[in-house]
Amino acid sequence: MTSISQGDMAQAFLLRRQNADLKTALSRLTYEMSSGRQQDLSKAVGGDFKVLAGLEHSLSVLSSFRTAAREAGTLTENLRTALETVQTITTDLAPSLNSAGTTGGATHIATAAYDARQKLFSAVSALNFRVGDRYALSGTATDQKPILGAQDILDELAIAITGQVTATGVIGAVDAWFDAPPGGGGYVDTIYGGAATPLQPFRIGEGEEASLTLTATDDTLRGTLKGLALAAIIEEGALPGDLVGQGVLMKTAGQRLMGSGTDLATLRANLGAVEAQIATVSTKNENETSALEIARNRIVAADPYETANDLQAVQTQLETLYAITARLSRLSLADYLR
Repeated sequence: MTSISQGDMAQAFLLRRQNADLKTALSRLTYEMSSGRQQDLSKAVGGDFKVLAGLEHSLSVLSSFRTAAREAGTLTENLRTALETVQTITTDLAPSLNSAGTTGGATHIATAAYDARQKLFSAVSALNFRVGDRYALSGTATDQKPILGAQDILDELAIAITGQVTATGVIGAVDAWFDAPPGGGGYVDTIYGGAATPLQPFRIGEGEEASLTLTATDDTLRGTLKGLALAAIIEEGALPGDLVGQGVLMKTAGQRLMGSGTDLATLRANLGAVEAQIATVSTKNENETSALEIARNRIVAADPYETANDLQAVQTQLETLYAITARLSRLSLADYLR
């Protein structure tokens, strides 16, 4: 009977090939065990990547929505805080200005004017806040400070009221300067440093946008600064020696700040509505993301129990192969003939 056996070289190649195959399987199973994903996605999807590509695209879009919603939420929260600070300033200051305007005492007016000047600086600082490296109230010119500065406002008003010797004239000049349209040489031209175009809406979800169009040219914000400035210009020397006229400025400023407090509350409420919208849409996006991730994992995820068993089996086979290889390497002709 004729027997066919493998030569030493053929046997060596066979063992080497088996070793390479087992190492490849070991590498694949190790990857799948550590990552939780199948290494051969083509096999996982049966060669058709359309469904998986669609899931990945949807998850990518939702990720961009999440980033936009986070940015919009942070901006809205900080803006609402800034408006709250300004509203607190106006609410606290208005009664003292009305009181000073009513009593008309020189000391009372001087003290209230000084306080108004300090509060104007605080309000401008609050409105000039940034989120990261972006100014929130500058429209699309987010790298530019929205309000040049409180002292700059007072300096411009000092020029605007030049020649005015009555409270009515001063009030009219201050109103005209603050309310001047672009090109009129007023607040918008000399103090506002942002862009005329507001920020583009943040796309936070499918068919959902969060609009934050508020800039430092907003009528409510200008009205608030106007009320503070009317009282502060007394500290800068408006209507010197005219206590009656200064009292009228004080009372007018106090009344305007009381109205501004209400308008600021409305702005804050509007921002609160935007925050609620962002929170609702973000929750919806997170739920959709979770559902899509589950669907994707059903395709690409490696079963941990099955992978662990296969890994153990391959390790055993590899150890056995090493043992056989070592045993064969020790064989000699004498051992064979024995």
